Parts: sequence; C-alpha cells; structure tokens
Amino acid sequence: MNLLNHKGYKATVAFDADDEIFVGHLIGINDIVGFHADNVADLKAAFVEAVEDYLETCERVGKAPERSFSGNLMLRIEPTVHAAAATAAEATGKSLNQWSEDVLREAAERTLA
Repeated sequence: MNLLNHKGYKATVAFDADDEIFVGHLIGINDIVGFHADNVADLKAAFVEAVEDYLETCERVGKAPERSFSGNLMLRIEPTVHAAAATAAEATGKSLNQWSEDVLREAAERTLA
C-alpha cells in the first residue's frame, strides 16, 4: 500500500501515466489536500509541505484542522454477523467492543503491511 504519514496525517499516492507524475491526497479528512511531484524524494517533500500548509492555513483562518479519526465507529452489519461477532467476543472473554477493535487492528495491519 502506498501511504505516507506526517504528524498523524496520511496520504495515498498514485502514478499518473499521462502526466508522468506521482499524485497524492490526504485521506481520512473531509478537506481536500493534494500534492504532486515527478520523483519520490520530491513527492515526500511535497507531502510534508502540503500537511504543514494545511495546518498553517487552518490556523490563519481560525479553523481547527481536521483530525483523521475520533475513535468512535458506528457499523451497520447483518444481524447474523453481529450475533457471530458477539458470540466470538464472549468466547474469548472480551467485550464486543474490545474484540472488534482487536480484529479491526489485525486486519488493518495485514492490509497495510
């Protein structure tokens, strides 16, 4: 997975074959923040600059910068999946909340590794 990380902000990166540049966008926030470069070193620098510019702009206009995630998650899932997850959590001696956090963490680590 092509992710960059700076000050808790993450960005995805893709290669634009038409323009022959790397293009990145911050993820996990509603504000639109992008950057680009034609080589990896410049891309990393452009990412850091984009995050810093975003934070400075927010401060200048009196807006709190968005943070990636609050830690609260609401899911709508099939009742049978809900029941199976609750049963699995109970079988491991965990609350459904703790079991879900553990399972999501493991899945995210596998995906992002």
